[in-house]
Amino acid sequence: MARARAKKCEILVLNNITQVGLKRFPAEQYAVVKEAKDPQAILVRSADLHRREFGPSLKAVGRAGAGVNNIPVAALSKRGVPVFNAPGANANAVKELVLAGMLLAARNLPPALDFVRGLKTSPQFEEQVEDGKKQFAGSELPGHTLGIIGLGKIGSLVADAAIRLGMNVLGYDPHITVDAAWSLPSQVRKAGAVDEVLKQSHFVSLHVPLGEKTRHMIDARNIEHFRPGAVLLNFSRDGVVADDAVAKGLNSHRLRWYVTDFPSAGLLGHAGVIALPHLGASTREAEDNCAIMVVDQLRDYLEHGNLQNAVNFPDAAMAREAPYRLAIANANVPDMLGAISHALGRGKINIHNMLNKSKGEMAYTLVDADSPVPAAMLDELGQLKGVLAVRYLPADV
Repeated sequence: MARARAKKCEILVLNNITQVGLKRFPAEQYAVVKEAKDPQAILVRSADLHRREFGPSLKAVGRAGAGVNNIPVAALSKRGVPVFNAPGANANAVKELVLAGMLLAARNLPPALDFVRGLKTSPQFEEQVEDGKKQFAGSELPGHTLGIIGLGKIGSLVADAAIRLGMNVLGYDPHITVDAAWSLPSQVRKAGAVDEVLKQSHFVSLHVPLGEKTRHMIDARNIEHFRPGAVLLNFSRDGVVADDAVAKGLNSHRLRWYVTDFPSAGLLGHAGVIALPHLGASTREAEDNCAIMVVDQLRDYLEHGNLQNAVNFPDAAMAREAPYRLAIANANVPDMLGAISHALGRGKINIHNMLNKSKGEMAYTLVDADSPVPAAMLDELGQLKGVLAVRYLPADV
């Protein structure tokens, strides 16, 4: 009798994700669809999931980009569902846009472009050009100080590029990771506070995630700490800068320009605002990189239980040493490992290898067993206090 064909894992795609990434889902294992009532995973870019109802089969959510503000991370964490993103995959694209923004502001290019567009053909055309250019005289970047708040992958790349252009770089990041610190150019001077960066920099570039501590990081109070004629660049998130603070800074000439990738209705039409329509990751290369990165992470999790770049879970990866694997999401509370081990022991399941990692309130456990794990044991593990989700991932044997 022929063996029944296993049901394909449904991946619901809610935005345009490049085929370069989607083709990494093997067709014999996965069904990549645009509509599904209860998919095993959801892949998004900008789609808002906050009001979406998730079915019981959902195992993971992937964001083909860095920010996850459009995803209800806390609610998914309570279900033991990891939310993956693609940090750094679009870093070069954003870095290049930041450099373009600095040059637009330094050379006063937006009003210069508007001036040329407004010229009429006449015998005095060349004379008008020569007379008009005087009002757009700008400055060169070498010797000026760029302050960078947030020294992750993008911030480090911007720092390196600015140094190569002859700029001085002052950086601030109280939560810098070890990896980021290693990749940061040694010429970057370290600041002790945000205000120190604002007071000493000709250009200030923001590269922080949006959260409670970073919302309105630039506000009406500290806008006065900028040196007169400074340029503020926001390619981070809209809410990191308060609109009223920008208006105040521009009106008082503390700011010469506000360059942002997040247009605001409150600042629309202001002469000192250079607003782009969220172009940070809008390159073919960045979109491909994000899609490839998040698809590979989703597959590794769905097939082997390994975690990398889940914003709500710790990184956790273990090479398979036995054919029967358990992946358990649990609250980070005392004696979870003991409870899991004792339950498996009572069921006569020999643990070949085990890995446990934690991150904040979340913890994650991988167990490789030497024998099959029966459904009754999976149910028992799922009933343990603190366990959020249990997945059984036997290898093909």
